[in-house]
Amino acid sequence: MSFRNFPEAHTQGKSESDALDQASDCLEEVLALYIAERRNIPEPSTRRHGERPVAPGSLIGAKTALYIALARSGLSQRELARRMGVDVSHVTRLLDPKHRSRLDQIDLALRALGVRLTLSVDEAA
Repeated sequence: MSFRNFPEAHTQGKSESDALDQASDCLEEVLALYIAERRNIPEPSTRRHGERPVAPGSLIGAKTALYIALARSGLSQRELARRMGVDVSHVTRLLDPKHRSRLDQIDLALRALGVRLTLSVDEAA
């Protein structure tokens, strides 16, 4: 499997179900790489006929949303921390893809940026 928006990301699996699981893991890794390297994350492409949707896990998805929202706001991590009433190291950890942040803390950061976190539940593939 490959991702049109992330040309460096490729994966495969022993079955379709395994391939989709591997693709989700691969997507998480490429998102973590983009965040760590402070690269722009592209908007999701419109799904083409025959393509299967792949989503990252909720934590990296929320961290990615925070990363994008902070970039769009034009604010620094320090200013976000000030608005949240926390030390800048707290914001740094929220943006660290490898840190096991709490979703409620990411939600607070997003709210400080004027956006809110929403979750949805879909049937598994």
